[in-house]
Amino acid sequence: MKKLIILALLLVNIYAYSQNNFPSVNIFDLNGNIFNTDSIHNNSKPVIISFWATWCKPCIQELNAISDVYEEWQANTGVKLYAISIDDQRTSATVTGFVKGKNWPFIILKDTNQELKRLLGINNIPYVIILDGNRNIVWTKTSYSMGSEEEIINKVNEILNIQEQ
Repeated sequence: MKKLIILALLLVNIYAYSQNNFPSVNIFDLNGNIFNTDSIHNNSKPVIISFWATWCKPCIQELNAISDVYEEWQANTGVKLYAISIDDQRTSATVTGFVKGKNWPFIILKDTNQELKRLLGINNIPYVIILDGNRNIVWTKTSYSMGSEEEIINKVNEILNIQEQ
C-alpha cells in the first residue's frame, strides 16, 4: 500500500512538473523579428513575465511602478523582466512608439496573435508570471493595485532563498 501511495505521489509530481513548464511559442520583438519563448531565461535566476497592453491602464501603472525600482531589483536579485504586449493586429503597430515614450528598462516583446496568452490560459491583464531558474512557472498574479509590485519582488526573493537551499 505504501509503495502504491509513493508511486501515485511521484506520478502527480511528474504531471504537475510537466504542466508548469513555460511553453515554447514564437512571438515578436519590437522590430518584428521572431522571438521564441525558449529564449526567455536568466542564467538560472528568476524571470518575471508581465502580460500587458497599451490600452490597459492598470498594466501601464504596474510597469511604470516596476520601472522605478527595476534597477534596484536587478542589483539585489539579478531578476530579469520580459514585458509581453498582447495588443492585437489593430493596436500592435502602436506598441513600439508607446514603449519608446516610456523608456522602460526591461525587454519588450509582442504576442500579436495571442498564441502564448491562449496557451497559458490568460483571461485578464495585467498578468504576471514568475519562472524559477529552471523555467518552471512558480507563481502567477492577475490585476494590479498600487504597491503590489512589492508582492512580486518578495516572491522573487522567496524563490531565490529556496534555490539557494
